[in-house]
Amino acid sequence: MIKAKKLKPRSTIGIISPSYWIDENILKKTSKIFSDKNYKLVYGKSIYAKDGPFAGSPKIRADDIHSMFTDPSIDAIICARGGYGANKVIPLLDYELIKKNPKIFLGYSDITSYLISITQRSELVTFHGPMLSSYKDGFVEYNFNQMINILSGKRDAQIIAPKTMEPHILKAGNAVGPLWGGNLTLMINRLGTNDAYDTTNAILFLEDLNEYYYSFERMLIHLQKAGMLDNISGLIIGELINIKDEDISFSKSTDEIVMDICGEMDFPIVTNFPCGHGSYQATLPISLPVELQAERTISIKLLESAVE
Repeated sequence: MIKAKKLKPRSTIGIISPSYWIDENILKKTSKIFSDKNYKLVYGKSIYAKDGPFAGSPKIRADDIHSMFTDPSIDAIICARGGYGANKVIPLLDYELIKKNPKIFLGYSDITSYLISITQRSELVTFHGPMLSSYKDGFVEYNFNQMINILSGKRDAQIIAPKTMEPHILKAGNAVGPLWGGNLTLMINRLGTNDAYDTTNAILFLEDLNEYYYSFERMLIHLQKAGMLDNISGLIIGELINIKDEDISFSKSTDEIVMDICGEMDFPIVTNFPCGHGSYQATLPISLPVELQAERTISIKLLESAVE
């Protein structure tokens, strides 16, 4: 496991858009949040490139990632937004280059694919968390402060939900293991490929948006049938934003679906945790050993710093 150097006050942050391009007005609005906090932002070529909905060709986006990792003036890399398109960029990435130039790499949604591939192939701890687009509707103090706590290497860091949010304990217990996960659709898409992942002993977190109840159940069953839930230590389901029903109701809540599939398994289960496409987005270090505490209260305790 390789760790990036911690984020410090006045650090220089490289901003890239490795999937879809970001609207110029949203870019300006959200960049100001970081500059007002005295961070210097440097924009990659993908920020200004457009190829249909994509932020340039796959090669432009791959080259942009390489440039940010090799530029010695860049301290951390944050993605502007997600979307779609990582699957054509990932085969072009130079993982040895990334391994030799470790830096904070942060994003979620379609960025899940980058996080998992980079961590698997370069052993670099990456981060599932808020992007610039997370602040398009305004500053979210929880997201920013929690991100800084994790990326600055705060000792004994614990990730808990904000007071205005209520995660659910479906099965109580504590568990220890490496933290892996991300967008459920993208995790499913990796199965049966060279980019499949090992969930042995993992604390697995999953999130998604704009799915139907039946499709959420179908994907969770797919994970189960593929053996991806057999040896995990704990399961965290993030917010499932804009989940939809059909004319004939599916008649099950997402919690009921989770318990139908996983209820007999021997690990703690937490749902509605602040990770994913909701307003609140925790910063979760991929592959870092953590302890999931799910007794009376819910927290993820980092067992070591996520950065150096």
